[in-house]
Amino acid sequence: MSDTTGDATRNTADNKKYSMDINIEAQKNILGLQLHTDPRWVDIAGLSLEEILTDHAYCEQKAATTCISLIQKYAEKDKLVNELAPIVTEEWGHFRLVLQELRKRGLQLGKQRRDEYVNKLLEFQQKGGNAEGRFLDQMLTMALIEARSCERFKRLSEGLNDAYMRNFYRRFMESEAGHYALFIDLAETYIDKEKVRKRWAEWLAYEKDVMTHLELRSDRIH
Repeated sequence: MSDTTGDATRNTADNKKYSMDINIEAQKNILGLQLHTDPRWVDIAGLSLEEILTDHAYCEQKAATTCISLIQKYAEKDKLVNELAPIVTEEWGHFRLVLQELRKRGLQLGKQRRDEYVNKLLEFQQKGGNAEGRFLDQMLTMALIEARSCERFKRLSEGLNDAYMRNFYRRFMESEAGHYALFIDLAETYIDKEKVRKRWAEWLAYEKDVMTHLELRSDRIH
């Protein structure tokens, strides 16, 4: 093996290790969510897999279209465009995976539901003020949705009776952890880190209140 080939192999291995380290750290940080999902949710969700898969499919679809909208809105931010472009493909691939799972089970996609959780988060976004503040809230909204999704997928990957579905949701959990970290990183790329951390703490406190008052439903990912 030439030195060049050896260096390339080592770089690839180093990059994979770095990505794994980032992913593990992201999953640890998600434990910063101030209210964990009620364990009963997994039990009732397991009895309504068609409903959960339908809601999950639309969550992935909305994630893809939201990333497209962010790219269009912030086309001048090169890092954001470059980082979110592959996320669009990944999220749409996730939609197709969930749709495939529904079809395999002879289930229907069903109608899109009103996402009360996301709508509550949108209410907390800065509407006026400066462009920086509005951009920050958009990044943190996405980070929080991905973090909560990851936490829910973790619950499903550990608590469902079906071993196949536990593994199915573990793959999604790992992906969402990386997405959560990406949106935090994008916020800190364009805005002072102290501002990001201060606002993130406010978002976490608000999300805890939202989760406290949301009805525990078997047909929703959030």
